[in-house]
Amino acid sequence: RLGEEVEHIAAGIDGAADVKLEQVTGLPLLTVSPDPAALARHGLSVQEVQDTVAAAIGGAPAGQLFEGDRRFDIVVRLPEALRTDPRMLASLPVPVSLPASRPASTASLAVDAVDRWVPLGELARIEVTRGPNQIGRENGKRRVAVTANVRGRDLGSFVAELREAVGERVALPEGYWIEYGGTFEQLISAGQRLAVVVPLVLLMIFGLLFMAFGSAKDAAIVFSGVPLALTGGVAALWLRGIPLSISAGVGFIALSGVAVLNGLVMISFIRRLRSQGRTLDQAITEGALARLRPVLMTALVASLGFVPMAFNVGTGAEVQRPLATVVIGGILSSTLLTLLVLPALYRMVHRREARAA
Repeated sequence: RLGEEVEHIAAGIDGAADVKLEQVTGLPLLTVSPDPAALARHGLSVQEVQDTVAAAIGGAPAGQLFEGDRRFDIVVRLPEALRTDPRMLASLPVPVSLPASRPASTASLAVDAVDRWVPLGELARIEVTRGPNQIGRENGKRRVAVTANVRGRDLGSFVAELREAVGERVALPEGYWIEYGGTFEQLISAGQRLAVVVPLVLLMIFGLLFMAFGSAKDAAIVFSGVPLALTGGVAALWLRGIPLSISAGVGFIALSGVAVLNGLVMISFIRRLRSQGRTLDQAITEGALARLRPVLMTALVASLGFVPMAFNVGTGAEVQRPLATVVIGGILSSTLLTLLVLPALYRMVHRREARAA
C-alpha cells in the first residue's frame, strides 16, 4: 500500500517518466489451513494432515525402478488438474488410524490400520489466495522499490520535490523508512567527491600560475578567467535546456584548466614586452593585438573539437552532451575575458607601479 502511494505521488511530479512499482504480489497460492477443533474431533494432528497434503501435491516415494545399473525413484501424487483445484482437494481422503496403531506418518500408513477416511474439506479450509511472488531484502530488511526516470529537469530538484511531497502525504508507520538510491545516490556521492576535487584543482591551478609568474597579482589576473568561464558554461547549459549532471561537473573541472590557457599566453607576452622596455600601455596594446589571432584560433579549435560531442544523439549522448556544452560555452566566455577584460584588469593592477617607475 505504501509503495502504491509513493508511486502515485512520483507519477505526479513534473519530469517523472516510466514510474513503476516493483511487483511483489499476484502469485496464486493454494492455502490449506487446518481447523484445530475438527482435528480434535477426529483425533488427528496437524502433522498427519500436512503429510497427507504433501503426499498428494508434492508426491510420496512408492518404490524404485531398476533398469540395468540405473535406479529410478517412483513417486506418486495427484494429477495436476486435481492438485490445483480447491474443490477436488476438499474431497481428498485423510486416513484416521486406529487409536492403538497410529503411525507417525500417513505416507506409510497401512490400510489395515485405518479406522476411517475423512475428507480434507472437513478438516481444513482450502482456498486460493494472492501472495508475494518475491520478497526483496536489503541488509536483512524487507523492501519494495519504486523506479522512475527523470526527463526534462535535473535529478536533484526532482528528488527534492518528491521527498517533500512524500513527507507531506505519506504517513510512515514505525519501523518504515524511504531511501532514494540509483542514479541519485551516485549523484550525491559524486557531488561529495567534487566538493573536494574542485577546490583542490583550483588551488593547484593558482599555484601553477604563481610558479609561472612569480607574482600573486598576475596569477590572480589570469585566474580571474575561471569564474567567467564557469558562468559561460552555466549559461550554455541553460540555453540548451540541459540539466546539471555529473558529466557537466566534470566539464567544469576541465574548463577550469582551459580557461586560464589564453590568459597565460597573453599575460606572459605582455610581461615580456615590459621587460624589453615598453611602457605599460604600449605593452598592453601590442600584447593584445599580437595575441588576438592565437587566442581566437585556440578558442576556435578547442570549441570545434567538442561540437560533435555537443550534438551527439547516439550512444553516450547523455554523458557527452553536458560535458561538451559546458566546455564550449566556457571557452567562448573566457575568450571574451582574455581579449577585453584581461588587459583592462592588468592595467588597473599595475598602473600604480607604472606611475612610480
